[in-house]
Amino acid sequence: MNPFLKKAEELFPYTQAMRRDFHKHPELGFNEIRTGGIVAKELEALGIEVTKGVGKTGVVGYLEGTKPGPTILLRFDMDALPIAEDTGAEYSSENAGVMHACGHDGHTAIGLTVAKILNERKHELAGNIKFCFQPSEEGTNGEEIGGALMMMRDGVLEGPNVDKTLSLHLWNDKPLGWVHVAKGPVMAGADLFSVKLTGKGGHGAAPETTIDPIVCAAQIVTAIQSIVARNIEPLKPAVISVTTIHSGTAFNIIPQTAELGGTIRTFDLDVRKLVHARLEQIIRSTAAAMGCEVELLIKQVTAPVINNEGVAASVFESAQTLFPDTEITSNQYLTMGAEDMGYMQEKVDGCYFFIGSANAEKNLNYNHHHPKFDFDERALVSGVALMASAAADLLKG
Repeated sequence: MNPFLKKAEELFPYTQAMRRDFHKHPELGFNEIRTGGIVAKELEALGIEVTKGVGKTGVVGYLEGTKPGPTILLRFDMDALPIAEDTGAEYSSENAGVMHACGHDGHTAIGLTVAKILNERKHELAGNIKFCFQPSEEGTNGEEIGGALMMMRDGVLEGPNVDKTLSLHLWNDKPLGWVHVAKGPVMAGADLFSVKLTGKGGHGAAPETTIDPIVCAAQIVTAIQSIVARNIEPLKPAVISVTTIHSGTAFNIIPQTAELGGTIRTFDLDVRKLVHARLEQIIRSTAAAMGCEVELLIKQVTAPVINNEGVAASVFESAQTLFPDTEITSNQYLTMGAEDMGYMQEKVDGCYFFIGSANAEKNLNYNHHHPKFDFDERALVSGVALMASAAADLLKG
């Protein structure tokens, strides 16, 4: 058995115990006080240099190899989601209304186990490793920016400068045993948009005396569906989803205002620019035609995650060595889901890979962000083994 896989198997009880502890005590973005404290304590127990409070609640461990070489950042997200858990698991959330519904508890546990393995092998490393335990990947949670940008602002990519990055996601869209490592784009960039329409309120029985913002909002929702269907090349992915509409207070009142918002997902910069331009054109022209004033905001949430060809090739080779009997997919598997790791990979060459974690036979196949989300914990072994071996292979002397 491959030594990294063997060690991941030996440490599985530790990884599982840590994952279940984090799952029972989930914390929202920038509130990962307990989680970050445990991470810091575990890293310090290994003798790894620890810096706390990077990006508010982030934790960074620094492991220096015995030979000179590049510095690699391994990123693991820690935050949970504002979802009431409905799994019935013995390790269910004890924090009401908060749940690890995306697998970040597993990512954090994987990171701590990888730290154990690489710390034991530091004499083999020609270079250094930064273990980056990131807060608030799921959003800004009231802050101006999210976890990746917050840590970058605090210098996580500096002192020493990071040369490459590795990150992973346990992926319940695919079954246990599936491993995906690819070059190029893998996750979409995300933008949010919000629109406030101001008309003229009045009595529902006298619509001719009003300017109805609800009718205007309905026209906009319908019209923007044509952007992807008629303005974007069919082979270039894009998504525009209206996810919120708020207006009105009573059955007989035409309201003064209507607000709507949603998300844009793209991979290509030119596609993103075109979507933004058409969205603004449709919203402003429709509002003008309907007699409404309009306030429009379009804001970037994350950059697309684009894997560097060289780093991805190295990780792919590591995966093939580690799992010789598994077909490691490298086709352009794309998800319109977004990840703020894209910001780090804009600055530093990196690879973001996926580990299949669903098991339909055990009813562990609910999608991410579902109240019943849970994954087959055997995926933790694969995640630990591949992250550790991929990092070691990039730092071979």
